[in-house]
Amino acid sequence: MSGFEQHDPSNMAVADVWKSLESDPEAELIDVRTQSEWAFVGVCDLSSISKRTIQQEWLSYPGGAIDPEFVEKLESELEGRKRGKETKLFFICRSGQRSLAAANAMAQRGWVHCINVKEGFEGPIDDKRHRGGISGWKYEGLPWVQS
Repeated sequence: MSGFEQHDPSNMAVADVWKSLESDPEAELIDVRTQSEWAFVGVCDLSSISKRTIQQEWLSYPGGAIDPEFVEKLESELEGRKRGKETKLFFICRSGQRSLAAANAMAQRGWVHCINVKEGFEGPIDDKRHRGGISGWKYEGLPWVQS
């Protein structure tokens, strides 16, 4: 375990994540989706609360390999934002799976408050095989933009 105490990531609903991001000026949202997803599906817009989402790919596209430098890259970004290991880190992906793995990697590195956004940006697939109609950041009407 690399000498760190394990802190299992918790899951939190998107509406509660938004409230936490609003109320805690140090809290960070980390989007671990791919550049293609950011460009074509959209990204969380935190500008109304004077924040900027950290975009750090967990898996590369194409190929789908986990970025072996994910933790180091994210820690560098967090250090640049003057965040310590007690900072609340919220991890989001499309549906909550990759973000859970990324949150776990950071928790294993000693970051204490690694929280998975359980519904993700688009939520699960519905009976018509579409996302965004059941739950997720977009479904809840939280701010987002598309390029």
